[in-house]
Amino acid sequence: MIRDTSGQDRPLTAASTRWSRHRRLILTAGLIAAGLLGTAVALPAVQRMMAGGASISLQRLGIATVEIGPLVRDVAGEGRVVAAMSPTVYALHGGNLVLRVKAGDKVSKDQLLGDIDSPDLRARLAQEQSNADALRTELLRAEVDGREQRSALKSAWESAAIDLQTARNDLERQTKAFEAGAVAGMQVDKARDAMDKARITLAHAEAGLGLKDDSLKFELQAKQQALQRQLLQVQDIRRQVDELQLRSPVNGQVGQLLVAERANVAAGTGLLTVVDLTALEVQMQVAESFARDLAIGMPGEISGNGQQWRALVSSVSPEVVNGEVAARLRFEGTPPEQLRQNQRLAVRVLLDKRDKVLIVNRGSFVEEGGGRFAYVLQDGQAVKRAIRIGAQSLSKVEVLEGLKPGEQIVISGAQAFDGAEHVTLAQ
Repeated sequence: MIRDTSGQDRPLTAASTRWSRHRRLILTAGLIAAGLLGTAVALPAVQRMMAGGASISLQRLGIATVEIGPLVRDVAGEGRVVAAMSPTVYALHGGNLVLRVKAGDKVSKDQLLGDIDSPDLRARLAQEQSNADALRTELLRAEVDGREQRSALKSAWESAAIDLQTARNDLERQTKAFEAGAVAGMQVDKARDAMDKARITLAHAEAGLGLKDDSLKFELQAKQQALQRQLLQVQDIRRQVDELQLRSPVNGQVGQLLVAERANVAAGTGLLTVVDLTALEVQMQVAESFARDLAIGMPGEISGNGQQWRALVSSVSPEVVNGEVAARLRFEGTPPEQLRQNQRLAVRVLLDKRDKVLIVNRGSFVEEGGGRFAYVLQDGQAVKRAIRIGAQSLSKVEVLEGLKPGEQIVISGAQAFDGAEHVTLAQ
C-alpha cells in the first residue's frame, strides 16, 4: 500500500499562528535594515561611478607630487671637438704644387708648407724688372744731358756778362776822352749802344738759363715718376712671386690635404687646412625649442675621459637645420692637451636656475594640454583643474597657478580620461 501524508497533517492552533506572523515581520524588518545599511555604505562609490563614468586603474597612470624646490633649466647632449681656428690655405696663383709637409705634421706660424711653380709669373717679374732698369738708365741719361745743356747755357750767360762789363768799361773810356776833347760825341753814343746791347744779351742768357732749369726739372720729374711706377709694378709682381710660397697662418697641425702632390692648381683652389690645436671648442646640436634660450656667455660643463671642464657658450648658429641649432662652447682657461679633433664628449649648458619655486615632474600633460590643465587626485578621483606653468627643464616644470604644495597630479596616462572633468580611480 502507498502511504500518504495524512500522518504529517496537524491542525494549527491560534497561538502558533500568531508566532508565525510575528517571525515573518521580524525577518522582513531585518532585511529592510540590512538593505538600508548597504545602500548607505555603497552610495558614495555609486555616486563617484555615476559622475566619472568608467573607472581607471591607478597603476596605468603616472603620479607626481607638487613640491617647492630648485628648478635648473639645462640642455644636455653629445658634443664634438672642433678647432675654433682651422684656416684653409689657398693657391693665390696657378701653377704646379710642390708640398713640403704631410697630413698630421705639426707646424709653426710662417713655416713653409709648399711651393707653387709658376714660370709665367717669374718671367713676368724678370720682364718688369728689365723695364725698370731701362727707365732708370733713361733717367740717368736725362740727368747727364740736362747738366750738359745747363753748362752750355751757363757759359753763354757768363760770356754775355763779360761782354756787358767790357761794353761798360769802353763807355767809361769814351766818355772821359770826350770830356777831354780827344774824341767826338759819336764815339760815346756808339759805346753806349754797345753796352745796352750787351745788357740785353745778358738778360736773355739769364732767362734762357732759368727756363732750361725748369724744363730739365720737369723732364727729370716725369722720368722719375715713370721709374717709380715701374718699380711699384715690380714690387707687386715680386709680392705675387713670394705668395707662391705657402706658409702656415697659425701654430698647429696640418689637417687635410685637399689636392694631390704635383697637381696643377688654379688660382683660388683650396690646398690644405691647418688646425690650431691651442683653440679647441666643442660643438653640440640643440633642439629648436631650446635654441631661443641659448645666449653667448652662458656657463656650461664638458665631460669626458673621466674628467670635467668648465666652459662658456662662444657662439650660436643663426640657422636652424633639421630642427636643430649648432652651438659651440669654449673651455675656460687652457684647453686640455689630451683632446683630439672630432672626439665625442658630453656637454651640458645651464640655461636658468631658480630657487624655491613650485615644481612638479615633467610629463605628457605639458605636451598634451599645453600645460593649461592637469588632473588632481582627490578622494579617489582625478579632478580636472586649470593651471598655468612657467619655466621648464628636461625633468621639472614650474607651476605658477592652480596647484599647491603636497597635491598629487597625473603626469602621464591622462589621455585615457578623454577630457572628462572627473574620473574614478581604481586601486
